[in-house]
Amino acid sequence: MRIAYFDNNATTPPLPQVVDAMVSRLTDGFGNPSSSYRRGREAREAVETARGSVARLFGCAPSEVVFTSGGTEGDNSAILGLCGVGDHVITTAIEHDAVLNSCRALERLGGEVTRLPVGLSGQVDPDAVRRALRPNTKLISVMTANNETGVLQPVEEIGRLAAMADVWFHTDAVQAAGKVPLSVERFGCDLLCISAHKIHGPQGVGALFVRRGTPLKPLIHGGGQERGHRAGTENLPGIVGLGLAAEAALAGFEDGTVEWIRGWRDRLETAVLQSIDGATVNGGGAPRVGNTTSLSFNNVLAEAVVAALDQLGLSVSAGSACAAGSREPSHVLMAMGLGAVRARSSVRISIGKGNTADDVDYLLAVLPDAIRHLRASSPQRRAPAQDAK
Repeated sequence: MRIAYFDNNATTPPLPQVVDAMVSRLTDGFGNPSSSYRRGREAREAVETARGSVARLFGCAPSEVVFTSGGTEGDNSAILGLCGVGDHVITTAIEHDAVLNSCRALERLGGEVTRLPVGLSGQVDPDAVRRALRPNTKLISVMTANNETGVLQPVEEIGRLAAMADVWFHTDAVQAAGKVPLSVERFGCDLLCISAHKIHGPQGVGALFVRRGTPLKPLIHGGGQERGHRAGTENLPGIVGLGLAAEAALAGFEDGTVEWIRGWRDRLETAVLQSIDGATVNGGGAPRVGNTTSLSFNNVLAEAVVAALDQLGLSVSAGSACAAGSREPSHVLMAMGLGAVRARSSVRISIGKGNTADDVDYLLAVLPDAIRHLRASSPQRRAPAQDAK
C-alpha cells in the first residue's frame, strides 16, 4: 500500500537540513544567546542569521522580526498587544481561531469587534472594511490566505484603506508563507505572522513582523529578549530551523517548486470534477494559494472520507487541524454560505514539497471508488444533491 501525506496545511514534514541543524544546536551548538562568552556569542550569531533569513522572506529589516512560539502567539500579540479597552477591531468571519478567540478576549476586556462576512467566493469585500471603520477603530486584522480553502484575501487593498484611515493593519500569513511572495511593503501591513511548521520547519516556533514604530505591548514579561517584545530565553534550535525553512521557502519561488505544486493541485481538481459526480471546489472561483483544494462530495460525510483514505495510506483533512474532533461544521465554509450539509461533506487536500506526481496519481486512482463505496453504504444516499445552501 502506498503512503502519501496530503495534509500540509496542518503541518509539514521538516526538511532534512532543518533537522540536521537543529540536532547540531541541541548537542554541540547549544548556548544561551544572552550569554557573553564564546558559546553564547555563537548562539546569538545563529539567532541573528535566522532573523536575517526571515526578514528576507518578509521583505523587512531584521530589526522588525520578533521570534515567537508560532502563529497563534503572533495573532494574540498583534491583537491583544495593540488593542485594549474602548478600541475597535475589524476582522472577518473566516479567520483562524487564533484571531477569532483573541478578538473574543479583547471584547471581554472592553474592546469592540466587527466580524465581516464573506461571499461564496470566500473573499471579504474591501468596501465592507471601509464601511466598518469607526473613529475608535484601532486595528484591521485580515488573513492573507485561508487555511481551509486557500482563498487569498485582498490584503493590498485593505492595507491601503488602513493607511488612509490611519489604522494599524495585521495579517495572519501562516498559510501564505512559501506559497505566495510575502511583502510587508506591498501588503501595507504593520504586523504579519508566520509559523515555522507550515513551511517545512519545526513545530513550536514562528515569527512576527512588527513595523518600526508600532506601539506593541509584550504579552510575556521577563527579560529584555527580542528587543523587549517577547521575554524568555530564545528557542535556539527552533529559530535556527525556522531560518533555514525561510530560506527554502524563498528558493521555492525560483526553482519551480511553487509552480509544480500548483500544477498538481489543478490536475487533481480537474480530474476529481470529471470523475466524481456531485464534487465541488469550495472557493474555486477566487484567487488561491496553489497547494490547497477544499472539495465537497454530496451525500457523504467528510469524516468518512478521511477515514476511508486513511485506510488506503492517504492523509487528508476534514478541515482545520485546530478544529479536528469538533462536531460543528467549519465556520469558514458556513461563513461562505455553503450550509451545514455541504460543510460537513468537505475535505481539504493540501500538497507539499514532500509529495510526488505518483502520490497525486495514487490519490486520483482510489478517491472515486472510495466516494462511490461510501455513498452506496450511506443512509444519506437518497438525499438530493446539495446546492450552495
